[in-house]
Amino acid sequence: QVQLVESGGGLVQAGGSLRLSCAASGRTFSSGRMGWFRQAPGKEREFVASIRWSDGWTSYANSVRGRFTVSRDNAKIAVYLQMNSLKPEDTAVYYCGGSNNLFRRYSSSTSYDYWGQGTQVTVSS
Repeated sequence: QVQLVESGGGLVQAGGSLRLSCAASGRTFSSGRMGWFRQAPGKEREFVASIRWSDGWTSYANSVRGRFTVSRDNAKIAVYLQMNSLKPEDTAVYYCGGSNNLFRRYSSSTSYDYWGQGTQVTVSS
């Protein structure tokens, strides 16, 4: 059974930093990618960042590029999201997703087959 478990969320002031972690068990995504999405109340789930497992190629939403960094740990089968210069509009539940199909669009939530339970990030002004 595949499990993705996020951690690292919390409450932080604007301008602060948080590091989210997502640990995978039950399978690897060595032939695919893992991604981070977020969902604010009343809004759809939106793409934040993704990383291709084979070569570490990354992509980011325009709203977070330059502030967030996605990385992976092959040995731990984990992916991380370092979030700096946080803004109140970054407040959301953050989810990690996993996919072994590189032909699917990395920025679409429907491209990911496995999801974690989410972790809340709240940025106060």
